[in-house]
Amino acid sequence: MQKTLKRYFPIFVLPTLLAFTFAFIVPFIMGVYLSFCNFRTITNAEFRGIGNYVKIFADRDFVNALWFTVKFTVFSILTINICSFALALALTRKIRGTNLFRTVFFMPNLIGGIILGYIWQQMINALLLKYETTLVANATFGFWGLVILMNWQMIGYMMIIYVAGLQNVSSELLEAAQIDGATGWQTLFKVKIPMVMPSITICLFLTLSNSFKLFDQNLALTAGAPSKRTAMLALDIFNTFYGRAGYEGVGQAKAVLFFLIVAVIALGQLVLTRRKEVEV
Repeated sequence: MQKTLKRYFPIFVLPTLLAFTFAFIVPFIMGVYLSFCNFRTITNAEFRGIGNYVKIFADRDFVNALWFTVKFTVFSILTINICSFALALALTRKIRGTNLFRTVFFMPNLIGGIILGYIWQQMINALLLKYETTLVANATFGFWGLVILMNWQMIGYMMIIYVAGLQNVSSELLEAAQIDGATGWQTLFKVKIPMVMPSITICLFLTLSNSFKLFDQNLALTAGAPSKRTAMLALDIFNTFYGRAGYEGVGQAKAVLFFLIVAVIALGQLVLTRRKEVEV
């Protein structure tokens, strides 16, 4: 059986490999090349060297979007993972209705980002109307609106991953900790958290990458207002590429730089957290 699988393995892999090559690898290579060009379409690209990358750091909107995205990502990672882990702890204590609660908390993740953005925009504006202001009147309102939206959407998803990790913690370890006189907090920090580090690694990676790449929620909730002060990197790249004539090359260069930033940070996080994982 194994010999048969090995013999026909290339045939089964070939369709997926071809699709991945033409849908991802080829466009990615073309995108990297176009980031060094001035172009309107890919057929009239003119190579200009690193000029597009020089323009990026002279663009105040990009610097503001980068700083705003970093702040948003840090707050989102902390709040989402702390809240979802706390919920997972609560829902693994064998209380009644846990399956219902897990389903309810997970449901926001099934709603599209554009829809969520408009829903939360209406709800937050209805609240701020009492104070005679709106969500886009102040960048601080926009920032916390995005954080709340991201938390509401992702906490349930991360909670399910943490629940799976906590359920795999050996009952013998917990009993041994109890026999040794460990308190609840000691059991949490010395036993449970080290044993669920694989789940923490996954959740940190997902929240980090999704927070950095956030686009549709940002577009629907604030669209970068006021004065592009709540525009995140993905929205800034979109506005540069499609909203400024002659800046297609700069927008493409921003996209390549954006990819490198996310890749380096995400891979660094994976390496650091995997070192903390406990081998059983």
